[in-house]
Amino acid sequence: MRLCRPLAAVLGGLALALTTTGSALAADGTFVWVGPQGKAYAIDSPPDNKCFDMGQEARAARNGTKKPLVIYTKKRCKGTALRLGPGRSAPARTRFASVIFNPR
Repeated sequence: MRLCRPLAAVLGGLALALTTTGSALAADGTFVWVGPQGKAYAIDSPPDNKCFDMGQEARAARNGTKKPLVIYTKKRCKGTALRLGPGRSAPARTRFASVIFNPR
């Protein structure tokens, strides 16, 4: 899996233990969001059905993958959920604390 930008600081709580996976196990495409100070961040081909907590501020999610994802207002994929189909974006001011790609 290739990270598009240095994400170590932003994804501290995201605990990415990502390994290269086949496309059958990943949401092919790119997930993009806005972090602190309006900086854009992205992950290419995130793994399916795994909840990730955001380490810092996260908003304006854009699903550039070929599969659905769900963003949540709280960590551990809890709280109010917003489902984003492939190619869909959340409103720019929509903040989220966790995300799951291609949930079962």
